[in-house]
Amino acid sequence: MSAASVPRRGFCAAALGLAAWPFVSAVGASAASAASTDARPALDRVQSQRFRDWMTLLIHVQLERGPTPRWTHRDCAGLVRFAVAEALRSHDAGWRRANGLLAERVPPDVEAEPAVLARLRQQWLRADGTRGAFAPAIDLVQGNTRFVSRDLVQAQQGDLMFFDMGDEQHLMVWMGHYVAYHTGRVEPGDNGLRALRPAQLFAWKDTRWRPTADNPNFAGVYRFDFLA
Repeated sequence: MSAASVPRRGFCAAALGLAAWPFVSAVGASAASAASTDARPALDRVQSQRFRDWMTLLIHVQLERGPTPRWTHRDCAGLVRFAVAEALRSHDAGWRRANGLLAERVPPDVEAEPAVLARLRQQWLRADGTRGAFAPAIDLVQGNTRFVSRDLVQAQQGDLMFFDMGDEQHLMVWMGHYVAYHTGRVEPGDNGLRALRPAQLFAWKDTRWRPTADNPNFAGVYRFDFLA
């Protein structure tokens, strides 16, 4: 997809989450995220790679073909929750037919206990200590990931890039060779999905969106805490 301006407002507002989570800087995020994992089961390395392959494939399909009706919350956090939930399910012939992937080569499924996969799909840790299928951007990051780096070179496929703008937060997904995200706005002729090369972000006119260590709005790269 072609590059377009990132909206200044309306994408992943998480002010309610900010009121409950103490803000975690990139320096202290690792310890805070580790404390949040409690008994969440971890996927092994093979399972983790399969998850990454599925998550990024699902996002790529949304970019290429447009949003599926199965994805109901159209914002940056909603894209992440959708891709995670669908990546961790069984992709039988009926699912692949419904999603236009019956004739496509797809990764192997993440093979784990059904109860484990169900919990990972539906039990995001939220700021109030509860778990559920819905969580805003700041809860996804501060309650369910571990800090990796503020250097994009350290990102792995499926990692999250977290931007904090004060009253609003925004997530992007590192796809391996490009960045994908949803702007949080859906307008006639614009489904809100974007794909950008890293070089485009590094040169973005609005420096708040540059994923560099000297940008105070870029909190860093984060990885789901259930991944090896």
